[in-house]
Amino acid sequence: MDELEVKRLIGLVVDRTMRLDFSWDWPGGVALYGVCRAFEATGEERYLDAAKAWVDEYLELGIPAFNVNVCAMGHCLLSLHEATGEDRYLELAMRKAEYLSKDATRFGEGVLQHTVSPKDDFPGQAWADTLFMAAYFLLRAGLKAGNKAWVDDALSQWYWHEELLQDPVTNLYYHGYDDARKDHMSSIYWGRANAWAAYTMARALTLVTYIYPMYMRIDGSLRDQLSALVRLQSPDGLWHTVLDDPSSYCETSASAGIAAAIALRGYPLHRKHLAKATEGIVANIGSDGSVLNVSGGTAVMPCVEDYKAIPRKRAQGWGQGLTLAFLSALLRRP
Repeated sequence: MDELEVKRLIGLVVDRTMRLDFSWDWPGGVALYGVCRAFEATGEERYLDAAKAWVDEYLELGIPAFNVNVCAMGHCLLSLHEATGEDRYLELAMRKAEYLSKDATRFGEGVLQHTVSPKDDFPGQAWADTLFMAAYFLLRAGLKAGNKAWVDDALSQWYWHEELLQDPVTNLYYHGYDDARKDHMSSIYWGRANAWAAYTMARALTLVTYIYPMYMRIDGSLRDQLSALVRLQSPDGLWHTVLDDPSSYCETSASAGIAAAIALRGYPLHRKHLAKATEGIVANIGSDGSVLNVSGGTAVMPCVEDYKAIPRKRAQGWGQGLTLAFLSALLRRP
């Protein structure tokens, strides 16, 4: 796409994103991550100003207790510190990373349990969502702080989530794993789960190098996953909310996360798939900047029909954020 058109679309989506009323939780965390990526890719100061104003107002109101999903807000805090140098953003981000390192609920070999509230919502469960909300953030925080233990812990999350969630036959990621049952519950290859995995692995590979043994492990997992995903792309360029079920609807947030990973890795044979995905995603950006056909918040559902019944009527923070991450990746900035 023409660079000016990409930047125009970014501006449209950012403006709509900042008109959404989200709280200090994962929808806002993903949305503001996308806004910060837009600033980093374009240098447009008003994007930074918008994110900063939102965070500053919320910090005056007070933020909730930490859990895995709430830690998604740490991404924006790190980006604000990098852009402004204000220590208060870094201090709060470090508190979130310290929580993940020392206090977050775990099971098995130190696997972060997916948590969405102070309650023990999903005991002994690993979800692909955690890779964005916690592992990717902890990696960024560890590298920022020079904290090797945090970096190693973050990389170990990719190791264990791959072990528990990536199917060795299809190379797709299951939505979740239950340690008590030793199974994947409904065993669904959910689109957005694969987006969380693919996008965070692609970003991790821009942050660490071959000197980390886990680099090759992540690289291999992502290579095989993308190889499977491009073969499941629908004719309109998107991916289905249940990846291997063509009767399920095409879903834009999953498609944006997957396409962003394809753009970041840059395999030559995937260019045609990236071009198709770009057409499909852009077709789902409304004239007001709303990203269309984004499924609502989705737990690990009991069966495939329940995934297909999740509504996709409204603009969502994660749809806006992942689309901004995708559009920013098209500009091929760091």
